[in-house]
Amino acid sequence: MIKILHLSDIHLGSGFSHGQINPETGLNTRLEDFTATLGRCIDRAIAEPVDLVLFGGDAFPDATPAPYVKQAFAAQFRRLVDAEIPTVLLVGNHDQHSQGQGGASLGIYRTLGVPGFVVGDSLATHTIQTHNGAIQIITLPWLTRSTLLTRPETEGLSLEAVNQLLIDRLTVVLEGEIRQLNPELPTILLGHLMADKANLGAERFLAVGKGFNIPLSLLTRSCFEYVALGHVHKHQNLNRTNDPPVIYPGSIERVDFSEEKEDKGFILIEVEKGQVKWQFCPLTVRSFCTIKVDLSKSDDPLQTLIKVIEKNHIQDAVVRLIYQLRSDQLDLINNTELYQLLSAAHSYTIKPELVSQLARPRLPELDSGSSIDPMDALKTYLTSREDLLGFQTEMIEAAQLLLAGE
Repeated sequence: MIKILHLSDIHLGSGFSHGQINPETGLNTRLEDFTATLGRCIDRAIAEPVDLVLFGGDAFPDATPAPYVKQAFAAQFRRLVDAEIPTVLLVGNHDQHSQGQGGASLGIYRTLGVPGFVVGDSLATHTIQTHNGAIQIITLPWLTRSTLLTRPETEGLSLEAVNQLLIDRLTVVLEGEIRQLNPELPTILLGHLMADKANLGAERFLAVGKGFNIPLSLLTRSCFEYVALGHVHKHQNLNRTNDPPVIYPGSIERVDFSEEKEDKGFILIEVEKGQVKWQFCPLTVRSFCTIKVDLSKSDDPLQTLIKVIEKNHIQDAVVRLIYQLRSDQLDLINNTELYQLLSAAHSYTIKPELVSQLARPRLPELDSGSSIDPMDALKTYLTSREDLLGFQTEMIEAAQLLLAGE
């Protein structure tokens, strides 16, 4: 059996707004959180020990992280080199440079010739020798339309037609890799992608218009013992038959409040030709806690707020407090007392909302009695939402795909 640790979406350097500066190190405490959690993953890899580590992409928030962030990442992965554990670093969408293809933040490991390190920035098959035998890893990095198709090929085509053309092209390329596999060796597909059956969160809107959905049928091939994925931050197995398992381990730390209730962890795998076992290994990470309360009908809004806060476990958590009140209640909230009560949290934000500001006026164009095309209705709605200005194009494209049955 070959033992493997599969982790993904480290995003080292994310979430600084949820942390503070550690006066002893000069570093943001959320960077220290992410580094410590990554360290626990590496600890487990060495303690087992595993024969191979597979990283599913998105090492950093972008392709040009600060030098001290890159140093923190390299210091942890250097421990795998010292332990002689081969490692495959797959290029995710956040690892790609906006001006071109390739893993700008990960390519340095290939340039330096780091022993045992493979950088997966192209669709290719890598045969890796481990302490317990050889294994084949097909790397499928984040693909964009320009990777597979030229502009003339897509000119004048609908979104549905373009996406089908992308899938067709990817199918041919992947089939070419499969035909060259050694049938005697176990094979794992390592991909950073958006699978069409995945339970998605914010990742969908971050990538809409830049990538495309991969049909699950393209991944569930009999030649794969295991499909190791990255990109989606919520752990899930997309193939209930487990033949093969198609696994997102999820991110190793909570990036923001959209992941407040998600478990974080990595996957331990035991694989040989024709057989695989896997388990999700949860990580202890910093808690996120949203406290939301309507004070508009309270006679003593401060005491009501205090009682609600005390019912929540805020010790060392990242907290956001959202409370709603009437304008005439503003002077009844003692901010000093509120700050003192929240001081047990790792960090906190407070957002008071006036009840009069909560109700949005109905747009006459969207009145239930009017007849309007769904896409026109969406465009009208988005035009009225200043907070969504940066996402309008992507959301319209996503809606077009949904209406087309994608």
